[in-house]
Amino acid sequence: MSTILTSTFKNLSTTSKWALRFSVRPLSCSSQLRSAPAVQTKSKKTLAKPNIKNIVVVEGVRIPFLLSGTSYKDLMPHDLARGALSGLLHRSNVPKNVVDYIIFGTVIQEVKTSNVAREAALGAGFSDKTPAHTVTMACISSNQAMTTAVGLIASGQCDVVVAGGVELMSDVPIRHSRKMRKMMLDLNKAKTLSQRLSLLTKFRLNFLSPELPAVAEFSTNETMGHSADRLAAAFAVSRMEQDEYALRSHSLAKKAQDEGHLSDIVPFKVPGKDTVTKDNGIRPSSLEQMAKLKPAFIKPYGTVTAANSSFLTDGASAMLIMSEEKALAMGYKPKAYLRDFIYVSQDPKDQLLLGPTYATPKVLEKAGLTMNDIDAFEFHEAFSGQILANFKAMDSDWFAQNYMGRKTKVGSPPLEKFNIWGGSLSLGHPFGATGCRLVMAAANRLSKDGGQYALVAACAAGGQGHAMIVEAYPK
Repeated sequence: MSTILTSTFKNLSTTSKWALRFSVRPLSCSSQLRSAPAVQTKSKKTLAKPNIKNIVVVEGVRIPFLLSGTSYKDLMPHDLARGALSGLLHRSNVPKNVVDYIIFGTVIQEVKTSNVAREAALGAGFSDKTPAHTVTMACISSNQAMTTAVGLIASGQCDVVVAGGVELMSDVPIRHSRKMRKMMLDLNKAKTLSQRLSLLTKFRLNFLSPELPAVAEFSTNETMGHSADRLAAAFAVSRMEQDEYALRSHSLAKKAQDEGHLSDIVPFKVPGKDTVTKDNGIRPSSLEQMAKLKPAFIKPYGTVTAANSSFLTDGASAMLIMSEEKALAMGYKPKAYLRDFIYVSQDPKDQLLLGPTYATPKVLEKAGLTMNDIDAFEFHEAFSGQILANFKAMDSDWFAQNYMGRKTKVGSPPLEKFNIWGGSLSLGHPFGATGCRLVMAAANRLSKDGGQYALVAACAAGGQGHAMIVEAYPK
């Protein structure tokens, strides 16, 4: 009998194996989801390393994150990025000519401004002698912008770098079909009327069918929402738990908004419209109302809905990053140190959204810290099911041993330290801009609550992930 069970288990898909393993260990956190107070800890050692430059965040801002199709819908991505850069200049008072380099992350690129960092920088009044480039790494694009800035400063190439990110989901490129594009290009190359007429005879009505942007993984052809639904099922995360977590995110975000904790926001004047001053996606509901929604991806039995998923968002963020020496020489009081970071990647089908699980233990080991040393956790919330599945994976010795090659689990973050000012589910998720928001939330929480270390982590399309340690700057 045991031989049959062993054989059967080996032949199960990865998802089915996880479901068997975790179905007997449901996440019992319903009562904990409402906890919000931050935990203050005593001062610990600094993570400064000999002969290595200290890199600091001097300031970081973002324009309000808005639901796509609202106040930003008639703008272009560089308009939003320009707003973030202008807000950063205004708040920090940094002279534009001091900035050595500008890097922005984005995911869905506007073809007219493919290097959106450069266009936004020129629009914000930076010198045309200041280089700028754009990076893309799905939902961790601005994370990549920040760590690229760290590398430029640590290597001595720069002293002052602005890193940020932008996304405008209200207006995404919609292309002609490939056949139509080919015909148009060939027509453009045709030199005679007969050549053009010959090409036109090949035209068919179906050439006019547009190509809409795919929100699916290229390698698996599966949408991220579908992956999140399967992941939630694999880790036995119930619909109720997902809704409770989403409600927690919105409730904590509303509380933080009302109490003025979202201080990284700078007002943004929309041309021809009012000035936007706050995020508009924070909408605490009730579990009863959320339970009425139908599954969004796997129908009719899925558990991922519009209420427990992050929404399409427009927004931009920007951070002023310097060497500590340069910041102090200019008279600045930095916000925080940017310390160790790590990028990870894994199977984009069954482990698409498990980046935080893989990145967290690695970055902690790199920094010589444990989960108990962390005073504030800021994780990207793509879906409630994704967050809760990561919690379960992080808290499982079995998963650590069988999938991560580790002897023991790293442990899941305590909720009283986790995303206590809300997260992407409530604040919004402009793909290219979220990383900077996470780091600034971490830095501001450390400053407010007296903690020393924060851990920022995020998953991304392609099965990738990022984690970083942020250390409070001494008061």
